[in-house]
Amino acid sequence: MTLRRDLPGEYAFPVTDEALAEGVAPLREERTVDLRTQPVVLELRRGGQVVQDDSRSAYDDPAYLRMLETYGGLAAQIVTPVVVEGQLRAILSLHQLGSPRRWTEAEIESCRTAAARIGVLV
Repeated sequence: MTLRRDLPGEYAFPVTDEALAEGVAPLREERTVDLRTQPVVLELRRGGQVVQDDSRSAYDDPAYLRMLETYGGLAAQIVTPVVVEGQLRAILSLHQLGSPRRWTEAEIESCRTAAARIGVLV
């Protein structure tokens, strides 16, 4: 799971916090993916949560497909906007590496609840 915050600087939405499964490489220092042009972030800016059971089939954008590999073989994700005063201030992401999976409604709602709580704190 990662939390990316909209901080001043050259890199959009750097990872500020992450919880990693054993053996998973951190993303905190990763700066090769330009999130400003990624389709998931564009959807978040429009106000929606992105739920992908199979991330590889979600978009055919070459930069997006490279991002999946850069992020360790990202296979499924729930990406939830943290909106404060109408602005996207942070991004909460829950990732499944390796193989696709079906997210439950409870997992999806838990991400919304966590994002709302984070919004109060940022």
